[in-house]
Amino acid sequence: MAEKKTCIDLSGTGLTDEELFARVPQDTSAVEKIVAPRYSYWRSVGRVFLSKRLNVIALALLVVVLAFTYIYPMFYTYDKFENLMDAAAKHLTPAAAIQKFGFHLRWIFGTGESGQPTFDAIWNGARISISIAILCTAINYTVGVVVGALWGFAKRVDVVMNEIRNVISVVPGTLVTSVMVLTFSPSFKTLVFAMCITGWISIAYSLRTQVIIIRDREYNLASKCLGTSTFHIATRNILPYMISFIVTMVATSIPGCIGTEAFLSYIGLGISENTLGKIVNTAQGALTVPGWEWEFWCPVLLSAFISIILFLVGQGLGDAADPRTHML
Repeated sequence: MAEKKTCIDLSGTGLTDEELFARVPQDTSAVEKIVAPRYSYWRSVGRVFLSKRLNVIALALLVVVLAFTYIYPMFYTYDKFENLMDAAAKHLTPAAAIQKFGFHLRWIFGTGESGQPTFDAIWNGARISISIAILCTAINYTVGVVVGALWGFAKRVDVVMNEIRNVISVVPGTLVTSVMVLTFSPSFKTLVFAMCITGWISIAYSLRTQVIIIRDREYNLASKCLGTSTFHIATRNILPYMISFIVTMVATSIPGCIGTEAFLSYIGLGISENTLGKIVNTAQGALTVPGWEWEFWCPVLLSAFISIILFLVGQGLGDAADPRTHML
């Protein structure tokens, strides 16, 4: 059956044939324009991160933790021996401390063996412990990312670094750190140096594995054929694809450094400053005395809380840094 064709009457438009069939000028510049919303990587990271309620809660708690860690000590200077001569101020429970000194944040965790407020002691120790963890993580990942990128891309570097890793990996990192602390005077700088001297090698090896997966893709081979330097390919073509992987590793590294510092201080190999580990080490004897348990559990639980919050925020940033999660 033949299809019936319909004709449209254009006489009612009031236009001439020249106006109806006039040639439309072509804008050649419009062909090159991409009709798509502008994309900002870090803005998309923030959008994806803040879209999850757990991330927002963890970020808010992290802000509170950092405020008490670095801002609170500016207003209330910690003095371990401020109540040393007052025997009635020692080993008080939170209720007894508030009853004696009045309600204040300083006394909500009770007092310690010298009558010092446990709340102030914990945040003073957290400031030192978190500072050590952040500094060690920054140094380890700066060195580890640079070495790992070159390790995975340059085959000559790969041969040398594999031998170095084989030697270092057989020695436990905690043993190396302990020996370094015992060899030199226990101080903030010594502990940071001891935790960084071999801490970067595992990071570099993890990056090396990821680089090997990406380095032989077509666009990298094309860049190499065009004469692009190894450093440029590693920093421009490879590392941007591993931001999510790096952020995820950093998320576990900061709590790990806090745990390492706390462990060394707990076994008596820490620094002389009042860190979280040293507070726990000092208060462990109170765990066996009825009514003094608060002195031990408060720093332990708060240390765990800080580590969990840092881990949750880091994991959320790691997931948000993955470009595959930015699709609408």
